[in-house]
Amino acid sequence: MALRAISFAWLLATSKATAQTTPTLDWLARNIQRVESVREVKDVTRTFSQLAQFGRWSDIAALFTDNGVVRVGNITADHLLAQGTETIESWLRTDNKDMDGLRAGSLSTFLADQPVVSLSGDGLSAKARWLVLRLQGDGSGGTRIQGGVFENEYANVGGRWKISLLHYYPQFDGNYTGGWGNTGTGRRTLPIIPYHYTPDSAGIPIVLPTTAAEPPASKATAEELAARIQRLNDEDEVRNLQHTYGFYVDRKMWSDAVDLFAPDAVITTDGSRFGGSVRKFLEQMGPENLTQGILNDHNLFDTIVYVDPSGKEATTRGIEMAMLGNTQTRAASWEFSVFRNRFVKDPDTNLWKIAALDTTHLVVANYTSGWGHGGINPLKTYPSPPPFLSITTRGSPSSSPSTKNSSSLPLSELTRRLSRSAAFDSAESISGAYGYYADDIRCQFFADLHHSRGHKESPGVGYYSTPTRIAQACLSRYSTFDPAPQRPRVPYHWRPQPVVLVSHDARSVTYRARLLQFGTGNETQGGFNGVNGFNGAVYHDQMVIENKNGTLLWKLWSLTIDEFYWSSVSWKDGWAAANPRPPSNSTAIPAPTGLAKDYPPDLLLSDPAFGDRELGLDGGKPPLTVWPDIRRLWWEFRNPVSGRLPEWYAPGCAPCKARPDWALQVNGYQEPPTGPSLVSVTKEEGGVVVSVKAGPGKTSTRLWEAHDTVSGQMLWHRASNLLVRVLQRM
Repeated sequence: MALRAISFAWLLATSKATAQTTPTLDWLARNIQRVESVREVKDVTRTFSQLAQFGRWSDIAALFTDNGVVRVGNITADHLLAQGTETIESWLRTDNKDMDGLRAGSLSTFLADQPVVSLSGDGLSAKARWLVLRLQGDGSGGTRIQGGVFENEYANVGGRWKISLLHYYPQFDGNYTGGWGNTGTGRRTLPIIPYHYTPDSAGIPIVLPTTAAEPPASKATAEELAARIQRLNDEDEVRNLQHTYGFYVDRKMWSDAVDLFAPDAVITTDGSRFGGSVRKFLEQMGPENLTQGILNDHNLFDTIVYVDPSGKEATTRGIEMAMLGNTQTRAASWEFSVFRNRFVKDPDTNLWKIAALDTTHLVVANYTSGWGHGGINPLKTYPSPPPFLSITTRGSPSSSPSTKNSSSLPLSELTRRLSRSAAFDSAESISGAYGYYADDIRCQFFADLHHSRGHKESPGVGYYSTPTRIAQACLSRYSTFDPAPQRPRVPYHWRPQPVVLVSHDARSVTYRARLLQFGTGNETQGGFNGVNGFNGAVYHDQMVIENKNGTLLWKLWSLTIDEFYWSSVSWKDGWAAANPRPPSNSTAIPAPTGLAKDYPPDLLLSDPAFGDRELGLDGGKPPLTVWPDIRRLWWEFRNPVSGRLPEWYAPGCAPCKARPDWALQVNGYQEPPTGPSLVSVTKEEGGVVVSVKAGPGKTSTRLWEAHDTVSGQMLWHRASNLLVRVLQRM
């Protein structure tokens, strides 16, 4: 059966790259509202997940429109389960029963992440796709594991975004003891779930061009609009900081993690305040850096960021699913928690820092026995929910006080700043679209997500450049895959916890995300051969805006996957059952085989020009490093607070050392920043020296000479003002 054809003409028409006119205040106001709308659509769904942890079914029902609908089913068996808020609440209670997060020891984890959001041309409705994983237990031994895809619809009702249709397509189900398998019966049970987007429409910029239809008149002042843009920019920085902290914890990079905290930071766990330093707290998880067989992954999902109207504080709230283990002792465990952290903006550096870390554990469970009985030392009473965050105050005038010096900024500068936040969301949609196409092995679709000169890594082989070669490499590799409307298995490419770095001109992005991979099939429970249980890796990508036949679209420029840093032996045995391989000192590069031989890439991973970038990775420079040995983890950015260089630092696109002609700057794009620009002002004889360090080897220095008519105090004041202006433009 052919995939459903959907018209996107109404969206594409808004992205025409025609001659631009000067932006107006009304035009800016409309586009700010569009970016805020996309974020509120996401936050409504994230709030759904967070409320589900505590069985807040009536509050979840209130997230729907009055006539909101819940459907569960695939394209061949679609069922309307509930309509209207009262009926939806009743259905939620019945569906979850005792696995509601209310009973002591019960678990109700409902993860929905990897959004692809499409906002309508008029900005009053939206569609979004999400990958869903449900992990539940009743505290008395009963468990449930389910998952699939949301294809939801949303409506703006009186200025608030609500869910008008929650359409859940189940793909697998099971329990902790037996694992999970395909929903339904028979060998081919999993239909291709229709996408609400195409490879082009997924990349349509949120910000409408000035040539779009005349915007409505706005009552907002330039100062109010500037404040709303600043809140969006701050939200991006705080989200990146939260997610970066998570990556540092995974690798026990304590020195880097400590750099992220304010000097007087407070740490609270399950209501108890920690009395020591941040480093002492972190070292409770062990000494710095991973050693053989240690897994310390703390996956972050459904992060919501609230920036205080003052612009000086912010709060994050989300779901943490920790996967811990030690292959030497065979111990492994799960931790399901809520994080609610506070951030402050340093007045001296203008950088955000962590001021308070607050974690509430819900269930901590041994891997062997699972979470069905409440885990290890189940809580006697279930904790009260950490306060939820407001998701509807971004655009209200009272929440957007005037920002300092905002009135002096031209509309073109405000537009640039807004475009940087819009790029954050566009990149997240491109990332999600790739993940879903990869799940379904839609070779041509994910190839068409790439720029006409883009490149993609085929794991274990090398890089293919241009959509034509990317598609052919996929088709050659998966020649046994039958692209029928229904198939027997799905390998999930879940890409949560992004760190998104946007260029100064908002035309290019560096994108880092997890890969939390698992699968479903009918051959075995808990996945299928090759994808069994859970496995962890990291993506290193770049996206850019391309003018495609007169239309501006976001596209993938570079896609790299370093896999796998850890993997499960099977669902039953888990990640702590892995045994080390016999050591190998061989440095000989084997001759190309398989895809590398049959359809040679444009750049082999074993190419000596990579240097050590691919050392230990499958297909790269030998010797191969396999879990439980610890692979190098590469970083495309520096510490976002201190600027500290990571041990394994590779800025820009991963293959660009071997193929410099693939670099963004060579192709007319800016490289996104790799970390903070550190600015210093020092007095020297004859003047004041201002130094701006934007990264390794990127330092600009200016001497302000002293004159008889200018006092030293006045000179220092002028230099300090320059420092402030530089910081404001980062």
